[in-house]
Amino acid sequence: MRKISYVLSLALMTLLASCSAHEKVPYVVDAETLPAEALAQLNPLSEPILTPGDLLNIEVTSSNMADVVPFNKGYYITEQGQIQRTQSQTNMSNQADASTDYYLVNSDGTIDFPIIGRIQAAGVTKLELAQYITDAIFPKYVREQPKVEVRLMNFRVVVCGAVKSPGIYQSRNERMNFFEALALAGDLDIRGDRENILLYRTNADGTRELHRLNIHEKDFLLSPYFVLQQNDVIYVTPNKSLANTAWQLNPGVSATITMIGGVSSLASLVIGIINLTKD
Repeated sequence: MRKISYVLSLALMTLLASCSAHEKVPYVVDAETLPAEALAQLNPLSEPILTPGDLLNIEVTSSNMADVVPFNKGYYITEQGQIQRTQSQTNMSNQADASTDYYLVNSDGTIDFPIIGRIQAAGVTKLELAQYITDAIFPKYVREQPKVEVRLMNFRVVVCGAVKSPGIYQSRNERMNFFEALALAGDLDIRGDRENILLYRTNADGTRELHRLNIHEKDFLLSPYFVLQQNDVIYVTPNKSLANTAWQLNPGVSATITMIGGVSSLASLVIGIINLTKD
């Protein structure tokens, strides 16, 4: 009777634990109750702040392209006065070659721009950098105000931990929110802890931030970390269920077990031979 009671109690505890765990699986529970005013104040299309290590593609155009060719990496004017691209520009399928036509934001936050020289890029937006270049070129070097376009070529985030497809994921439109990153990583593993996700961020000034996020709560949609920045690292902590199963034998113990298994097999062989001789 005691054994039956023990089994029933254990089954009941397991059932209650599974029900409790199920309640923690969904994201942003009761999100529909968030005030519309609070959601309206969010800006999902905010411009990324440039940081050291970013790769920038900067194009300067004008109705008179010959005037602005010196300000474009990867272009030159032939002796015949024709505008030509360098080999890396004409073969954009080779990513290693193409990257040499981009501007790397140095560790001190600057880029080396033709004719103008060093420009502070880290800590500003693309639009602010484009405006600075425009003002530096016109009217000092060209007669017509050029159009400057800056694109961030390596907006990417790292997603690792208890997700289905950990990896480095790049955004083509230079922005990404938290759930887009999870979708690219195949979503969270069912045993990933929704209430304990680590976000590691490096800011434009070199400072670093570390935040614990709870995407189970609806207020996460209002978090300043819902919209990601380039080079953000997301680590999904495994819950206790996954952590408890992720154990590994000490190499010494594993070797000992292997040795014992070999000795046992040898002993079995010897016993088998002895039995045959007895027959």
